[in-house]
Amino acid sequence: MQIEVKKPGLLTSVQDQGRSGYYHLGIPPSGAMDQLSFRAANLLLGNDETAAVLECALMGPELTFTEATHVVVTGAEMVPSIDGEVQPTNTVLAVGPGQTLAFGFATAGARAYIAVAGGIDVPEALGSRSTYALGGLGGHEGRPLQAGDVLPVGRRNGAPQVGRELPEELRMPLSAENELRMLRGMYDHRVTPHSMDTFLGETWTVGSEADRIGYRLKGGTPLEFVPRIPPFGAGDDPSNIVDACYPIGSVQVPSGQEPIVLHRDAVSGGGYMMVGTVISADMDRIGQMRPNTKVRFVDVTLEEALDARRERSARLAQIRSTLAAQ
Repeated sequence: MQIEVKKPGLLTSVQDQGRSGYYHLGIPPSGAMDQLSFRAANLLLGNDETAAVLECALMGPELTFTEATHVVVTGAEMVPSIDGEVQPTNTVLAVGPGQTLAFGFATAGARAYIAVAGGIDVPEALGSRSTYALGGLGGHEGRPLQAGDVLPVGRRNGAPQVGRELPEELRMPLSAENELRMLRGMYDHRVTPHSMDTFLGETWTVGSEADRIGYRLKGGTPLEFVPRIPPFGAGDDPSNIVDACYPIGSVQVPSGQEPIVLHRDAVSGGGYMMVGTVISADMDRIGQMRPNTKVRFVDVTLEEALDARRERSARLAQIRSTLAAQ
Protein backbone atom coordinates (compact mmCIF):
# COMPACT_ATOMS: atom_id res chain seq x y z
CA MET A 1 0.00 0.00 0.00
CA GLN A 2 1.09 3.58 -0.65
CA ILE A 3 0.14 7.12 0.33
CA GLU A 4 0.23 9.84 -2.31
CA VAL A 5 1.01 13.36 -1.10
CA LYS A 6 -1.24 15.84 -2.92
CA LYS A 7 -0.36 18.81 -0.69
CA PRO A 8 2.44 18.66 1.88
CA GLY A 9 1.02 20.98 4.53
CA LEU A 10 3.50 22.89 6.66
CA LEU A 11 6.73 21.08 7.50
CA THR A 12 5.16 17.61 7.41
CA SER A 13 7.80 14.95 8.02
CA VAL A 14 8.18 11.28 8.93
CA GLN A 15 8.97 10.86 12.64
CA ASP A 16 9.19 8.05 15.18
CA GLN A 17 10.68 7.74 18.67
CA GLY A 18 13.97 9.22 17.46
CA ARG A 19 17.53 7.91 17.22
CA SER A 20 19.80 7.57 20.21
CA GLY A 21 23.52 7.10 20.66
CA TYR A 22 24.79 9.66 18.14
CA TYR A 23 24.40 13.02 19.86
CA HIS A 24 28.08 13.07 20.79
CA LEU A 25 28.78 12.99 17.05
CA GLY A 26 26.51 15.98 16.43
CA ILE A 27 23.49 13.97 15.26
CA PRO A 28 20.47 14.91 17.39
CA PRO A 29 17.71 12.47 18.36
CA SER A 30 14.99 14.01 16.15
CA GLY A 31 11.72 12.07 16.49
CA ALA A 32 8.23 13.26 17.40
CA MET A 33 8.26 16.47 19.45
CA ASP A 34 5.16 15.35 21.35
CA GLN A 35 6.01 11.76 22.15
CA LEU A 36 2.84 11.07 24.16
CA SER A 37 0.53 12.01 21.26
CA PHE A 38 2.72 10.12 18.78
CA ARG A 39 2.65 6.93 20.86
CA ALA A 40 -1.07 7.22 21.57
CA ALA A 41 -1.81 7.35 17.83
CA ASN A 42 0.05 4.10 17.23
CA LEU A 43 -1.51 2.38 20.25
CA LEU A 44 -5.01 3.28 19.03
CA LEU A 45 -4.29 1.52 15.73
CA GLY A 46 -2.62 -1.52 17.25
CA ASN A 47 0.70 -0.57 15.64
CA ASP A 48 4.03 -1.02 17.32
CA GLU A 49 4.14 1.92 19.74
CA THR A 50 7.13 3.46 17.96
CA ALA A 51 6.03 2.93 14.35
CA ALA A 52 6.78 5.90 12.09
CA VAL A 53 4.03 8.50 11.63
CA LEU A 54 3.65 11.88 9.96
CA GLU A 55 4.16 15.00 12.08
CA CYS A 56 2.74 18.26 10.75
CA ALA A 57 2.88 21.78 12.18
CA LEU A 58 -0.12 24.17 12.21
CA MET A 59 -1.39 23.10 8.76
CA GLY A 60 -1.86 19.48 7.74
CA PRO A 61 -1.21 17.72 4.42
CA GLU A 62 -3.61 16.33 1.82
CA LEU A 63 -3.08 12.58 1.37
CA THR A 64 -4.66 10.02 -0.97
CA PHE A 65 -4.60 6.30 -0.12
CA THR A 66 -4.25 3.61 -2.78
CA GLU A 67 -5.94 0.92 -0.61
CA ALA A 68 -8.43 0.74 2.24
CA THR A 69 -6.80 1.33 5.62
CA HIS A 70 -7.22 2.95 9.03
CA VAL A 71 -5.75 6.20 10.34
CA VAL A 72 -5.64 8.20 13.57
CA VAL A 73 -4.90 11.89 14.13
CA THR A 74 -3.68 12.95 17.60
CA GLY A 75 -1.97 15.98 19.13
CA ALA A 76 -3.06 19.40 17.90
CA GLU A 77 -6.71 20.06 17.09
CA MET A 78 -6.25 20.03 13.33
CA VAL A 79 -9.66 18.81 12.18
CA PRO A 80 -9.37 16.01 9.60
CA SER A 81 -11.80 15.31 6.77
CA ILE A 82 -12.16 12.34 4.43
CA ASP A 83 -13.37 13.36 0.97
CA GLY A 84 -14.67 16.56 2.56
CA GLU A 85 -16.54 14.91 5.44
CA VAL A 86 -15.31 16.16 8.83
CA GLN A 87 -13.94 13.49 11.17
CA PRO A 88 -12.97 13.43 14.87
CA THR A 89 -9.40 13.47 16.17
CA ASN A 90 -8.03 10.87 18.63
CA THR A 91 -10.29 8.26 17.01
CA VAL A 92 -9.69 5.34 14.64
CA LEU A 93 -10.96 6.30 11.16
CA ALA A 94 -11.53 4.10 8.10
CA VAL A 95 -10.23 5.35 4.75
CA GLY A 96 -11.25 3.72 1.47
CA PRO A 97 -9.14 3.22 -1.67
CA GLY A 98 -8.76 6.46 -3.57
CA GLN A 99 -10.10 8.58 -0.71
CA THR A 100 -8.33 11.75 0.40
CA LEU A 101 -7.51 12.78 3.95
CA ALA A 102 -7.23 16.57 4.37
CA PHE A 103 -7.00 19.03 7.26
CA GLY A 104 -7.98 22.49 8.39
CA PHE A 105 -5.63 24.83 10.24
CA ALA A 106 -4.79 23.96 13.83
CA THR A 107 -7.21 25.61 16.24
CA ALA A 108 -5.35 24.48 19.38
CA GLY A 109 -1.85 23.12 19.83
CA ALA A 110 0.86 23.15 17.18
CA ARG A 111 1.63 19.61 15.95
CA ALA A 112 -0.64 16.81 14.79
CA TYR A 113 0.40 13.17 14.36
CA ILE A 114 -1.05 11.13 11.51
CA ALA A 115 -0.64 7.41 12.11
CA VAL A 116 -1.53 4.77 9.52
CA ALA A 117 -2.16 1.08 10.23
CA GLY A 118 1.19 -0.62 9.61
CA GLY A 119 3.25 2.56 10.01
CA ILE A 120 5.14 4.63 7.44
CA ASP A 121 7.68 2.19 6.02
CA VAL A 122 10.59 4.37 4.89
CA PRO A 123 14.11 2.94 5.38
CA GLU A 124 15.78 3.26 8.77
CA ALA A 125 18.83 5.52 9.12
CA LEU A 126 20.98 4.93 12.20
CA GLY A 127 18.21 2.91 13.82
CA SER A 128 15.35 5.35 13.21
CA ARG A 129 12.97 6.47 10.46
CA SER A 130 12.84 10.01 11.86
CA THR A 131 13.62 12.95 9.61
CA TYR A 132 16.56 15.18 10.51
CA ALA A 133 16.18 17.78 7.78
CA LEU A 134 19.28 19.86 8.63
CA GLY A 135 21.43 16.80 8.08
CA GLY A 136 19.38 15.33 5.22
CA LEU A 137 19.01 12.14 7.26
CA GLY A 138 16.15 9.65 7.59
CA GLY A 139 12.48 10.07 6.78
CA HIS A 140 11.55 10.47 3.12
CA GLU A 141 14.73 11.52 1.31
CA GLY A 142 15.91 13.32 4.45
CA ARG A 143 13.46 16.22 4.11
CA PRO A 144 9.91 17.42 4.80
CA LEU A 145 7.29 16.10 2.40
CA GLN A 146 6.59 17.67 -0.99
CA ALA A 147 3.64 17.39 -3.36
CA GLY A 148 4.04 14.27 -5.51
CA ASP A 149 5.85 12.20 -2.87
CA VAL A 150 4.73 8.59 -2.48
CA LEU A 151 5.10 6.95 0.94
CA PRO A 152 5.16 3.18 1.51
CA VAL A 153 3.13 1.70 4.36
CA GLY A 154 4.10 -1.38 6.38
CA ARG A 155 2.09 -4.52 7.06
CA ARG A 156 -0.70 -3.94 9.56
CA ASN A 157 -1.33 -5.99 12.70
CA GLY A 158 -4.97 -6.93 12.07
CA ALA A 159 -7.86 -4.51 11.65
CA PRO A 160 -8.29 -1.88 14.38
CA GLN A 161 -11.77 -1.07 15.66
CA VAL A 162 -13.28 1.93 13.88
CA GLY A 163 -14.36 4.54 16.42
CA ARG A 164 -11.87 3.41 19.07
CA GLU A 165 -11.07 6.59 20.97
CA LEU A 166 -8.43 8.01 23.30
CA PRO A 167 -10.25 9.31 26.41
CA GLU A 168 -10.07 13.08 26.70
CA GLU A 169 -8.33 12.98 30.09
CA LEU A 170 -5.40 11.07 28.55
CA ARG A 171 -4.82 13.50 25.67
CA MET A 172 -2.03 16.06 25.66
CA PRO A 173 -3.31 19.35 27.15
CA LEU A 174 -3.41 22.12 24.52
CA SER A 175 -3.18 25.35 26.47
CA ALA A 176 -2.49 28.96 25.50
CA GLU A 177 -0.62 29.39 28.80
CA ASN A 178 2.07 26.98 30.01
CA GLU A 179 4.48 26.48 32.87
CA LEU A 180 7.80 24.87 32.00
CA ARG A 181 9.67 23.29 34.88
CA MET A 182 13.39 24.00 34.72
CA LEU A 183 16.52 22.79 36.50
CA ARG A 184 19.00 25.62 36.92
CA GLY A 185 22.54 25.34 35.57
CA MET A 186 25.14 24.91 34.35
CA TYR A 187 25.89 28.61 33.92
CA ASP A 188 23.20 30.41 35.92
CA HIS A 189 26.02 31.73 38.14
CA ARG A 190 26.82 34.11 35.26
CA VAL A 191 23.53 35.93 35.94
CA THR A 192 22.94 38.15 38.99
CA PRO A 193 20.55 36.60 41.56
CA HIS A 194 18.05 39.45 41.18
CA SER A 195 18.04 39.02 37.41
CA MET A 196 17.44 35.27 37.68
CA ASP A 197 14.51 35.92 40.02
CA THR A 198 13.08 38.34 37.45
CA PHE A 199 13.60 35.79 34.65
CA LEU A 200 11.65 33.18 36.61
CA GLY A 201 8.93 35.62 37.66
CA GLU A 202 8.04 36.97 34.22
CA THR A 203 5.70 35.71 31.52
CA TRP A 204 7.32 35.10 28.13
CA THR A 205 5.68 34.77 24.70
CA VAL A 206 6.52 32.13 22.08
CA GLY A 207 7.89 33.89 19.00
CA SER A 208 7.42 32.96 15.36
CA GLU A 209 10.89 31.36 15.47
CA ALA A 210 9.58 28.15 17.03
CA ASP A 211 10.51 24.94 15.27
CA ARG A 212 12.04 21.51 15.74
CA ILE A 213 15.44 23.04 16.53
CA GLY A 214 14.30 25.41 19.26
CA TYR A 215 11.70 27.80 20.61
CA ARG A 216 12.52 31.50 20.93
CA LEU A 217 10.66 33.39 23.66
CA LYS A 218 10.08 37.13 23.73
CA GLY A 219 8.76 39.90 25.94
CA GLY A 220 10.77 39.56 29.13
CA THR A 221 13.48 41.65 30.79
CA PRO A 222 17.06 41.19 29.49
CA LEU A 223 19.40 39.37 31.84
CA GLU A 224 21.99 41.18 33.93
CA PHE A 225 25.34 39.41 34.00
CA VAL A 226 27.93 39.17 36.74
CA PRO A 227 31.00 41.16 35.61
CA ARG A 228 33.92 39.02 34.39
CA ILE A 229 37.12 38.95 32.45
CA PRO A 230 36.25 36.72 29.46
CA PRO A 231 38.22 33.46 29.53
CA PHE A 232 40.34 32.60 26.52
CA GLY A 233 38.12 31.31 23.70
CA ALA A 234 34.81 32.48 25.19
CA GLY A 235 34.27 35.70 23.24
CA ASP A 236 33.35 39.17 24.50
CA ASP A 237 29.57 38.81 24.67
CA PRO A 238 28.63 38.13 28.33
CA SER A 239 26.48 35.15 27.26
CA ASN A 240 29.44 33.49 25.52
CA ILE A 241 31.28 30.58 27.14
CA VAL A 242 34.00 28.22 26.11
CA ASP A 243 32.11 25.54 24.16
CA ALA A 244 29.93 23.13 26.16
CA CYS A 245 27.49 20.31 25.44
CA TYR A 246 23.78 21.15 25.13
CA PRO A 247 21.20 18.78 26.59
CA ILE A 248 17.83 18.71 24.83
CA GLY A 249 15.73 21.27 26.71
CA SER A 250 18.67 23.64 27.33
CA VAL A 251 17.61 27.25 27.88
CA GLN A 252 20.05 29.62 26.18
CA VAL A 253 19.78 33.41 26.35
CA PRO A 254 22.05 34.88 23.62
CA SER A 255 23.29 38.33 24.72
CA GLY A 256 20.85 38.01 27.62
CA GLN A 257 17.93 39.08 25.41
CA GLU A 258 15.58 36.26 24.37
CA PRO A 259 15.57 32.70 25.75
CA ILE A 260 15.77 29.80 23.31
CA VAL A 261 14.67 26.33 24.46
CA LEU A 262 16.46 23.69 22.38
CA HIS A 263 14.37 20.76 21.09
CA ARG A 264 14.82 17.47 19.25
CA ASP A 265 16.71 18.71 16.14
CA ALA A 266 19.09 21.00 18.06
CA VAL A 267 22.86 21.02 17.75
CA SER A 268 24.71 19.14 20.47
CA GLY A 269 27.01 21.92 21.70
CA GLY A 270 28.26 25.44 21.25
CA GLY A 271 29.34 28.68 22.87
CA TYR A 272 26.22 30.08 24.55
CA MET A 273 25.64 29.77 28.28
CA MET A 274 22.59 27.89 29.60
CA VAL A 275 20.63 29.24 32.54
CA GLY A 276 18.93 25.87 32.94
CA THR A 277 17.28 22.90 31.26
CA VAL A 278 13.56 22.24 30.85
CA ILE A 279 12.84 18.85 32.40
CA SER A 280 12.12 15.90 30.10
CA ALA A 281 8.53 15.56 31.37
CA ASP A 282 7.64 18.98 29.89
CA MET A 283 9.24 18.61 26.45
CA ASP A 284 6.07 17.14 24.90
CA ARG A 285 4.20 20.24 26.08
CA ILE A 286 6.67 22.50 24.25
CA GLY A 287 6.00 20.63 21.01
CA GLN A 288 2.35 21.75 21.25
CA MET A 289 3.09 25.45 21.95
CA ARG A 290 2.16 27.66 19.01
CA PRO A 291 3.39 31.24 18.41
CA ASN A 292 2.00 33.74 20.95
CA THR A 293 1.59 31.07 23.64
CA LYS A 294 2.39 32.44 27.11
CA VAL A 295 5.16 30.72 29.07
CA ARG A 296 6.53 30.91 32.60
CA PHE A 297 9.59 29.05 33.85
CA VAL A 298 9.30 27.28 37.21
CA ASP A 299 12.43 26.49 39.21
CA VAL A 300 12.40 22.84 40.40
CA THR A 301 14.79 20.52 42.20
CA LEU A 302 16.30 17.35 40.78
CA GLU A 303 14.01 15.29 43.03
CA GLU A 304 10.96 17.13 41.67
CA ALA A 305 12.18 16.57 38.11
CA LEU A 306 12.53 12.83 38.75
CA ASP A 307 9.05 12.71 40.29
CA ALA A 308 7.68 14.43 37.17
CA ARG A 309 9.42 11.89 34.95
CA ARG A 310 7.80 9.05 36.91
CA GLU A 311 4.40 10.75 36.58
CA ARG A 312 4.85 11.03 32.82
CA SER A 313 5.80 7.34 32.60
CA ALA A 314 2.71 6.47 34.63
CA ARG A 315 0.55 8.53 32.25
CA LEU A 316 1.93 6.64 29.24
CA ALA A 317 1.36 3.34 31.05
CA GLN A 318 -2.25 4.39 31.67
CA ILE A 319 -2.71 5.13 27.95
CA ARG A 320 -1.38 1.66 27.14
CA SER A 321 -3.59 -0.13 29.66
CA THR A 322 -6.73 1.85 28.80
CA LEU A 323 -6.45 1.19 25.08
CA ALA A 324 -5.50 -2.45 25.61
CA ALA A 325 -8.72 -2.92 27.59
CA GLN A 326 -10.96 -1.45 24.88
